[in-house]
Amino acid sequence: MRFRLRLFALPPLALAISFLTASGKDLRTPLDNRPVMDAVQVPLAPGDPARHTVGRLRYLGGVRLTSPDLGFSGFSALSVVGDRFTMLSDRGNLVRFRMGSDWRPFDIRFADLPDGPGLGSVKGDRDSESLARDPATGQFWIGFESHNAIYRYDPGFTRGLGDAAPKSMARWPQNGGPESMVRLSDGRFLVIGETARPIGGQRDQREVLLFPHDPTLGNPQPMRFAYVPPAHYDPSDAVQLPDGRLLVLVRRFAVPSLFTVKIELVDIRGVQPGQVLRGTEIADLSPPLQHDNFEGLAVQREGDSLVLWMVSDDNEQWWQQTLLLKFRLDL
Repeated sequence: MRFRLRLFALPPLALAISFLTASGKDLRTPLDNRPVMDAVQVPLAPGDPARHTVGRLRYLGGVRLTSPDLGFSGFSALSVVGDRFTMLSDRGNLVRFRMGSDWRPFDIRFADLPDGPGLGSVKGDRDSESLARDPATGQFWIGFESHNAIYRYDPGFTRGLGDAAPKSMARWPQNGGPESMVRLSDGRFLVIGETARPIGGQRDQREVLLFPHDPTLGNPQPMRFAYVPPAHYDPSDAVQLPDGRLLVLVRRFAVPSLFTVKIELVDIRGVQPGQVLRGTEIADLSPPLQHDNFEGLAVQREGDSLVLWMVSDDNEQWWQQTLLLKFRLDL
């Protein structure tokens, strides 16, 4: 989501800079082809380095990522395969790197999406918010707000392979569309509308579309159901666990804590058309813990453990951060 900040909540200097940032033409900022990125380790709870648990998560470490490149910002989606990371910004910028247990990124690559909706000259053309991957082929799918479209890419993001603007997403808000997309293990695709509500549904519901296969092929018709996030929170990403359930990342912006997130466990197994699902909270990242505008999730196995990664979108604001955090799931 291109988050619209409530300016009255910001400190005066942050308010002024936010206004200047938003007042010019919203042109895309490409990434440099000579990538530079630094990583500094951060604790789970600033001021309490001994704390390592939050809810049903155990903190394994994390870093604050920075770069002098002006295009390095706004990361809204994440993919992790082994030690290989892909971060996608809401301007269609890609940062790919490797990182081991020493928390030092290497083999860093910056790139811009080669294809997508619009001409790509302004942010609205490449408002990429969600990312899914097929482990068998390595292909990626990206969900774009503004156009409410889905594009498919080759494993190296060198070209687009297909696209669709599903009619089922046509009425979704331009700034509240496919923020979460998951390729399920059986080949189906699940897309959650960030603020999109089912026709005739309650205000607290979010529409969920479950496509029988790749939505960029053959115009598949999705099954529709609904998810109810916690009050005042919106879903910003989701991942599937090996047992078929989902972890859903939900985000809130409020005074005085600004951005906080929760993670919910949502059981979609056997879901039926029109069903309304609710989740079970497993973690709440609010002060005094690290808290920011987290928008990307990734999950994978490491030995006998399930590991969860989270990345935050700094909204291109100096007072926010790009945080990449790692947890073990204790479910």
